[in-house]
Amino acid sequence: MYEQKMLDEVTKWKLQLQKKSTMFQRLSKGAQNKVNAMIPEKVHTVMRESIKKMVQATLVGSNITTKKREDVNDLSLEEKEKLVQEKLDFYKRTAAVEGAGTGAGGILLGLADFPLLLSIKMKFLFEVASIYGYNVKEYEERVYILYIFQLAFSGEEHRRNVLGFLVDWEKNKEDITELDWQTFQQEYRDYIDLIKMLQMIPGFGAIVGAYANYNFLDHLGKTAVNCYRLRYLKEQGLM
Repeated sequence: MYEQKMLDEVTKWKLQLQKKSTMFQRLSKGAQNKVNAMIPEKVHTVMRESIKKMVQATLVGSNITTKKREDVNDLSLEEKEKLVQEKLDFYKRTAAVEGAGTGAGGILLGLADFPLLLSIKMKFLFEVASIYGYNVKEYEERVYILYIFQLAFSGEEHRRNVLGFLVDWEKNKEDITELDWQTFQQEYRDYIDLIKMLQMIPGFGAIVGAYANYNFLDHLGKTAVNCYRLRYLKEQGLM
């Protein structure tokens, strides 16, 4: 039974997210803070403004490019997930090509990569929501997408808080007023700072950019799939 397979995978995924960080990861966080201080303020400004605009655009729906897909209504859950995987493969390739191109040009093109990659990630999430049958024109569905994004690209403590929020989404969504984009951008920035800095090294950056962007999309894809699986299982009373 496909639902049982989903339940097993979601349970393992949740446990993995709730694990405490290792000693190496805690040491890495200290190194991350040092890297953060080395990155030019111009880069931080671009990151902050790009995330702020992306969050605002998503909340008001101005970046919606995906219509509710009526063609998925007759698909089984397994068929929907195969379609999601096809979309993920496409977006991973797109992100890798974009990362290689901007990474080859040093800091200026490296800065350009940041909003472009955000755009690719959000388009992918809108596609996934539509494939699972959710209408992204609805405000709560766009907020859900932003929480998926945060879950994928946050530090340990914030990630646990976001997971707890999503586990009880049907109850918690009623209390949503606005999204704390400041925390949103800080968590995301800390998550990717080291990679983005390496990507701004001319020449070497092309390799880092392609590899990093591909893996960022892969990670986001797995997070999104498990979030929608979690929601489905909760709605069906299987969790």
